[in-house]
Amino acid sequence: MTYFLAKTDPVSYSFGQLEQDKETTWDGVRNAQALIVIRSMHTGDDLFIYHSQGEAAIVGLARVISEPRPDPNDSKSWVVDVAFVRYLAQPVTLREIKESHLFDDWSLIRQSRLSTMSVPESFVEWLKRKQIL
Repeated sequence: MTYFLAKTDPVSYSFGQLEQDKETTWDGVRNAQALIVIRSMHTGDDLFIYHSQGEAAIVGLARVISEPRPDPNDSKSWVVDVAFVRYLAQPVTLREIKESHLFDDWSLIRQSRLSTMSVPESFVEWLKRKQIL
């Protein structure tokens, strides 16, 4: 299974909103690197949802439920549909990830403005050991 991370401003669209909606189209991405990531997603991949702005934490897990497709509302963008899976046992803050120094080469640390990225398997294993995932 492949894991990805997608950032959202919880004021604009929170993980709680995804829980209420059950599923949504993940759109609004314009960065070329992030679009490459979206185009590499497949149905069944898992997506960590990261609340940016203020909280700066991974709060939950969603699942990709469609293959990527061009955004019908933006010819320069791509989208996927995602469904709510569950909240993490506890949010994982950016501070906690940075202080571990285990993931200093991950895009979340190196390219803080990147909105969508792949997740290293070592991070998933780290969450499992911490009993967060």
